Amino acid sequence: MNGTTGHTGTPEHTTARVIVVGSGPTGLLLAGDLATAGVPVTVLEKRPPGICNLSRAFVLHARTLEQLDARGVADDLEAAGQPLDRLRLFGRLAVDLAGLPSRFNHLLVLPQYEVEKVLERRAVAAGADFRYETELTGLRQDADGVTVEARGPEGRTETFGAAYVVGADGMRSAVRQAIGLPFPGRSVIRSVVLADVKLAEQPPALLTVDAVGDAFAFLAPFGDGYHRVIGWHRGRDVPDDRPLDLAEVKEITRLALGRDFGMHDARWMSRFHSDERQAPAYRVGRAFLAGDAAHVHTPAGGQGMNTGLQDAANLSWKLAAVAGGHADPELLDSYQAERHPIGRAVLRSSGGIVRLAMAKRPWTLAARAALTAFLHTVGPARRKVAGQVTGIGYRYPAPRGTHRLTGARVPDVALAGGGRLYEALRGGRFVLITPEPFAAGPGHADRLAVTHWTSDHRTTVLVRPDGYAAWVAGAAAPAEIGAAVTRHLGPAK
Repeated sequence: MNGTTGHTGTPEHTTARVIVVGSGPTGLLLAGDLATAGVPVTVLEKRPPGICNLSRAFVLHARTLEQLDARGVADDLEAAGQPLDRLRLFGRLAVDLAGLPSRFNHLLVLPQYEVEKVLERRAVAAGADFRYETELTGLRQDADGVTVEARGPEGRTETFGAAYVVGADGMRSAVRQAIGLPFPGRSVIRSVVLADVKLAEQPPALLTVDAVGDAFAFLAPFGDGYHRVIGWHRGRDVPDDRPLDLAEVKEITRLALGRDFGMHDARWMSRFHSDERQAPAYRVGRAFLAGDAAHVHTPAGGQGMNTGLQDAANLSWKLAAVAGGHADPELLDSYQAERHPIGRAVLRSSGGIVRLAMAKRPWTLAARAALTAFLHTVGPARRKVAGQVTGIGYRYPAPRGTHRLTGARVPDVALAGGGRLYEALRGGRFVLITPEPFAAGPGHADRLAVTHWTSDHRTTVLVRPDGYAAWVAGAAAPAEIGAAVTRHLGPAK
């Protein structure tokens, strides 16, 4: 097996290889990006082959859809899901998405497992090596690489060598534990009930969510005749392993939504608790964390899967550049600098939504009413909330003295000669949009697309593979553009 020697040999340290632990959405996007870039990647997954349909995530937001569009899979997902142009958070407060400055001015209701199917097909087609029923049991690293030990099928020990390892293995991440990182935080909501049920009555909205008194409930369709129910009652703080029956799910739903829509034929039920936690670092040496391994938060706003996918989009091109010898390893430090603050911001926003939704005391109810009125009347504040929930409002820090657009998300602009920016980004390339005559040199041609504005813009923008501005100049001569390209893509080889 490639990169594997069994239980007695010495691992093959392939300096360009990356090991991804976990094949949820985050791990699958990473694996597909790396394999597409020509980086050998092995995915270790402790589950058997096959996509699990026990999804907790049901929403793709605009920024995530843009990232998926840059990989050529957004249209397939759009065809499978159901768009919704308004996200209701609590009471009368709803986020209107129709005005988002994005091709995807909506959220997409789609179970997580459908996203995983598309991303898995892409990763397999690109050549990612999947090892199922393989669980990480140990991890060592030094200046030369990483050695991962795993228990494979039938309990046999396997040893893998790599340049880097990424833990995308969820809240109980074995990678995070192996590198000794704590996961500080706390449980915010205990004894949340989950059930997949059929309904005798269709809900009035695609996503149905509300909180009344001590009860909260959420309904979302799978698309196969079943709905996922998520419910919580403040007064029922019981262990996760306490038996759950359909009567309890129906009662919580009736309290929160006014009726239970004739729930019947539950195919699965469970309890879980919702935590707010974040690792203090997303990188230790050659090991990285992404998705739920790095941060977990309440499901409010549907930001969990989306934040993980955007972690992967940020990290993958950097790993590919370093593994391919095009960038200095210091580039990898920017993953922590860029993604950790956004993870913290998502924890705060999702936690704030839950606390306001479940407000009970008079002063918290008054605060919720005041915030709702404020957002209804103040457009910039309303747009800021929409930008945070959907991800399009976030930007990355830029060096002092650089152009004000450096680090900002670049919209999916139309390009001269036809096509769009996010089409040009496919394949993990940088894109240079410039009014100047400029041609990529032989050493950059396969990693840089050069194009022009459809208008008379004089600005030159070098767009990173994840759709953020790496370098911007109001007016630039070809020599200055060439220097910026070399600085960000590495010397031509």
